[in-house]
Amino acid sequence: MLLGFLLLLAAGLLFLLIPLFARVERQYLEAAEEPMVDEANIFAALVEQTIGESGALDFTSVRRAFAEAQARRIDAQIYNLKKTTVSTNLYVTDRYGVVLFDSNGGRAEGEHYGVMRDVGFTLMGQYGARSTLMPEGGANNYVMFVGAPIRRDGKIIGMVSVSKPQRSMYAFISETRAHILSLGGAIFLLVAAGAALITTLYSRPIQRLAVYARAVARGERVSPPRVDSPEVATLARAFEEMRDALEGRKYVETYVQTMTHEMKSPVAAIRGAAELMREDVPPEQRERFLANIEAESHRLQQIIDRLLGLSAIESRKALEKPEPVPLADLAEAVADQLRPAADARDLRIEIAAEIRPILTAESFLIEIAIANLIQNALDFSPPGGLIRVAFAETPRNRWIEISVDDEGPGIPDYALPRVFERFYSLTHPSTGRKSSGLGLCFVREAVELHGGSVAIANRKDRSGAHAVIRLPLNGVPGKPR
Repeated sequence: MLLGFLLLLAAGLLFLLIPLFARVERQYLEAAEEPMVDEANIFAALVEQTIGESGALDFTSVRRAFAEAQARRIDAQIYNLKKTTVSTNLYVTDRYGVVLFDSNGGRAEGEHYGVMRDVGFTLMGQYGARSTLMPEGGANNYVMFVGAPIRRDGKIIGMVSVSKPQRSMYAFISETRAHILSLGGAIFLLVAAGAALITTLYSRPIQRLAVYARAVARGERVSPPRVDSPEVATLARAFEEMRDALEGRKYVETYVQTMTHEMKSPVAAIRGAAELMREDVPPEQRERFLANIEAESHRLQQIIDRLLGLSAIESRKALEKPEPVPLADLAEAVADQLRPAADARDLRIEIAAEIRPILTAESFLIEIAIANLIQNALDFSPPGGLIRVAFAETPRNRWIEISVDDEGPGIPDYALPRVFERFYSLTHPSTGRKSSGLGLCFVREAVELHGGSVAIANRKDRSGAHAVIRLPLNGVPGKPR
């Protein structure tokens, strides 16, 4: 669009400049011709004063005047033109067009000029003028001739033609054309710069919107770009509404499929235990079947509860009520809640709070995230193990890190890329069962909602897992772009 606009602008300027240049030349030549009419009539009147009784013309005084004028040294600076000599000439003819006097060294004296427009028309009593290209001096070496009649007793007995080369006039014409051309070029550049600026201002939001659309197509969780243009803002909202609709449909399809798959196992276990209990089984087997039914029912309830919580947080795009949260105090409260379960398995929970940072966040979400990481560490820790929660600040205090370390077997290499996937879980060493596979997924959603990130890796100093939550201390809460 910008290139097309510039081409149209250039064509418009060219369409304007071509006739304007022609008009400039005509205007200058018209301006030069008018004083030459006066000169011709003045010279004609002077020549008339030399007519003798016999009707003959005396050119002695005129010839002497021109010789002295042409010998003069002139020093005139007319703008950019330096004038040093007299460039005006004249010739006089009789009534038949024969040249009687030529100020240019008498070169044309005796020649018949009756066919020249300046001579012929003037002798007929009309206005005579012509412009002739001289063979020497280049393309613009035109000489303008303007005639005036010589009268005696009301009759035309000859004519005077004043001539002047137009080289100096074409210097003015060229200078004016160059000025117009430079002014047109400046206007073109100014308009082009303005058009480029406007195009950039309008195209940059569209480019940001295109980046956003590609990120959505890749499955990234990004917020729509902030734009000032009302039209682009409307388009961004339409994109966001379309994204929500498409993600909502995909979200429901994925959840139905994964939830159906995950619920098959506990439902099958409950059904199998119930069918066996219809038969006459020993009391100890009945108790075992009842315990199995209770455990699988608890697993179903856990899947449903965590799915509801996860769906609620996944549909959010920003924090609702952020407030100052003392992270160390929050972690100690979570540890106190989980200590009874840890004591039952001879596990220790340690909160290493050398620093006690305060974060602007939703306390409930951060609490659940820390609780899920500690619970995950408890599930995979052997008896007598230690779960350690620590805090650290990155350089310039821009980020806070919350780390949770355990002393379990660690995470198999094949499982590391999938630990945050929905419904993905490893078998617990202590129970031999799998969890809902939603805890770590919830942690990731809660952390990303705060503009942070979470990662899990195996410890390098010994066996065990090392989970780290990174949250911005001074950033604006919201999902990362």
